[in-house]
Amino acid sequence: MIVFRILPAAVVALACLAGPVLAQPKTDPDWPCVQRKVATLSPGQFWTGPDIAGAGAWGDDDDAAVLAQKLASRRTELNEVDPLLDAYVAKVPAADKAKGLALVYAGVFEVVNGERDKVMGGIARYAQGQRRMAERIRDEADTISQTKDGPSAADAREVSKEQSEIETKFAWDRRIFQERSQSLTYVCEVPQLLEQRLGEIAKKIQARL
Repeated sequence: MIVFRILPAAVVALACLAGPVLAQPKTDPDWPCVQRKVATLSPGQFWTGPDIAGAGAWGDDDDAAVLAQKLASRRTELNEVDPLLDAYVAKVPAADKAKGLALVYAGVFEVVNGERDKVMGGIARYAQGQRRMAERIRDEADTISQTKDGPSAADAREVSKEQSEIETKFAWDRRIFQERSQSLTYVCEVPQLLEQRLGEIAKKIQARL
């Protein structure tokens, strides 16, 4: 049957695709990305301004909170950040500017970091699902290999039907696995994009201190 002539290639392809998911360091088997995993971020990685811990709770300052939420949103383009910051600085008393900007950064950091944490958790769950699917596909490939030797004439028809169903499921699962592996490449970029955004916004805020 044709499926047995293409089966070795299919298994090789599966192994290549499963590599990023299954061949991770033992310290964190649920991190499938080629990008280095940075589990947690700290405000000081991007901020050299006033101590944000001493500025108070950013959510208690309405103006700072509104601006922080807007800047943190990926719907806000980076080229919109400067005008928004300038408008904020223009209406804040000079004596309160440093504290206000620190609060804005604190809010941006908390919102962006929270979004990043959710993405990191989603990537881990994605990797776990891919691992389970890879194991299922291997089992299906083994079953096909085991049944390729012809059965006796008495039960050939029933075995042929069962084998056809397994081959169909194998092909479908392999296709889904490949599509999910391709999608994972883009998902893995999201944490770094969020980090870059946070760093750029921090620079823009600090430039106004």
